[in-house]
Amino acid sequence: MRTHCALLLAALSIHALTAQPPKPTMTSKAAATPAAVHQSSIVIDTHADTTQRMLDEHYDLTQPLNGGHLNFDAAKRGNLGAEFFSIWVEPELYQGQYAHRTLALIDAVYQQAAAHPDRMRMAFSPADIQAAHREHKLAALMGIEGGHSIEGDLGLLRDYYRLGVRYMTLTWSNSNGWADSSGDVDDPKVQHTTEGLSEFGKDVVYEMNRLGMMVDVSHVSDKTFYRTLVVTRAPVIASHSSARALCNAPRNMTDDMLRAVARNGGVVMVNFYSAFLSEDYRKAWEALAPERKKAEQAVIDKAKQEGRQPDYAQIHAVELRFAAKIPRPPFSILIDHIDHIAKVAGVDHVGLGSDFDGITSMPEGMDSAADLPKITEALMARGYSAADMHKILGGNLLRVFGEVEQVSHQLQSSNATARPRLSDKQPFDKPVKK
Repeated sequence: MRTHCALLLAALSIHALTAQPPKPTMTSKAAATPAAVHQSSIVIDTHADTTQRMLDEHYDLTQPLNGGHLNFDAAKRGNLGAEFFSIWVEPELYQGQYAHRTLALIDAVYQQAAAHPDRMRMAFSPADIQAAHREHKLAALMGIEGGHSIEGDLGLLRDYYRLGVRYMTLTWSNSNGWADSSGDVDDPKVQHTTEGLSEFGKDVVYEMNRLGMMVDVSHVSDKTFYRTLVVTRAPVIASHSSARALCNAPRNMTDDMLRAVARNGGVVMVNFYSAFLSEDYRKAWEALAPERKKAEQAVIDKAKQEGRQPDYAQIHAVELRFAAKIPRPPFSILIDHIDHIAKVAGVDHVGLGSDFDGITSMPEGMDSAADLPKITEALMARGYSAADMHKILGGNLLRVFGEVEQVSHQLQSSNATARPRLSDKQPFDKPVKK
């Protein structure tokens, strides 16, 4: 009898260790309120540029926002469970030191987590995000914004993965020689690829698949977008892009691109930037471009004259000053973009990629991470269910992240270190989404 009890206890212990964490459930009509639905969700935001503030301004997440969008208090009030901190290297200011700046930004995230272990923990997988949720801590993840950070070196890409980077945007607003950007695709002075990805660019995508690093198609040119979807063996993300049908910014996704992401199994995370949401705002911002760029250049020139590195925070301050001249669009326009993508691509393929602390204007009523519950309230008012909201707020990203990990395991088990050419036998059959 004692032996049977011991075996039963052992079996129960094994089950407790291997069981998946329970999904949020709604147990009463009262629990189905937007506030309760939001609170029961794992809310994930895939893009915040707060990293720049941490490094350059020595900003601490316990401090007041001071005009910013993200700190611990705002995250708690918004029930933000996981944040992907952007590792973005301004390509002009940091020429010749891309890797150095990348590593400094990565270190800034680690330093923040080390300073506040009771409120924040580093996360590297869907399981880590769920564990942080159970511990009531902010899960801190990292995504590189701009493939120029790898300096044309797959070894650096692998190093960044080892340090915890879990997605990379193939380009920022600058083309990098192996992938083309929407930001300079029409610039004749910039050399672009023939197909959207060079052979090395295809190697980058394959290596990201093999490592388990999510391929991010925000910022890329349309040609690079479509070529990437042909090459990748895993679902992609667009970490911070909105719908081009509603706002004709080249950074946004056309309806055809949205449907392509859905067929791929990926997810488009909606950007909160006013100029990517409102066509009127976008045109007004573009009209200010000559005067704005002149003011920004004056800041850069002054820094150089004083023999110091130009301060991006000062450049951002110039942008904020010009943004204040344009009325913010209504909050409903953010909901329009989420709704549009959900209708075109499907509710399984949309999420949130705010661009907190990297943008100069958001719609009225969206001032910080504390306002995230307003999204749930507005979408449920349009008929979205609790299950839909769990997907949009974080479930879709968790699914894609998990599928990327599965593809990585398959590729690594095949022992294929080099990208198979189309004429070669592939390590496994690429999933076909219907």
